[in-house]
Amino acid sequence: MYDNLGMPPGVRQSPNSLPSPFGNGLYGASSGFIQGGLGAYGEKILGSSSEYVQSNISKYFSDAQYYFQVNDHYVKNKLKVVLFPFLHRGHWTRITEPVGGRLSYKPPIYDINAPDLYIPLMAFGTYVVLAGLSLGLHGIFNPEAVNWLFIKGVVGWSFQVSLLKMTLFSLGSGEAPLLDIVAYAGYTFTGLSLAILAKIFGGYAYYFMLPWTSLSMGVFLVKTMKRVLFAEVRSYDSSRHHYMLLFIAMAQFPLLIWLGNISLNWLF
Repeated sequence: MYDNLGMPPGVRQSPNSLPSPFGNGLYGASSGFIQGGLGAYGEKILGSSSEYVQSNISKYFSDAQYYFQVNDHYVKNKLKVVLFPFLHRGHWTRITEPVGGRLSYKPPIYDINAPDLYIPLMAFGTYVVLAGLSLGLHGIFNPEAVNWLFIKGVVGWSFQVSLLKMTLFSLGSGEAPLLDIVAYAGYTFTGLSLAILAKIFGGYAYYFMLPWTSLSMGVFLVKTMKRVLFAEVRSYDSSRHHYMLLFIAMAQFPLLIWLGNISLNWLF
């Protein structure tokens, strides 16, 4: 009988069947080379992917803390620019500074033209509170109304963001950080809050304030988009740009009229 682990009894092993003294060495060397090459290639891929993700996050979302670097002086002057853009005599471009070997925009506390999220969020909260107060004064307030007013405001804010973002894409520039667009769109609620406040205390003053705030917001967005965001557009088509800017300005009137119409039905 044969042994399962060896040769038959009495049969000598052939010299040609002896294991090569270099076999394991060559195998180990080639295996180490392959593993090292694959490891280096994998680290290169993962490293480049990580850098790509980080660069895109910083490009489209930026640093959220940047948008809250404000003080009382900035807030006061920014509200003047948003509510009275006709009186702004300075430039509309943002101020840059060298950081880490590249140019970066200065935070809002040092640049009146920089976008922030403090004013839009405070204005949005004020809009919801004043809208609820308006319903209460008319005797039609209920707790669910605040939820619907909040949803209505979010929908209006999202529409404004989509309008600005799609305009940039249509003109060949979609590289502006998303939080910049969110901030610019959120300034809509500053003038809108004043219009609702006029509706509560002034009655017919609302019908003067709403067209004024719509016009001011349109001018503010036109100036901002033209001087700040369109600086990244690679190809310039004067007539096309003017039509898109005019469309943005005109869209403010129906948007603010819809947001300013306070009722229990958020669609109207």
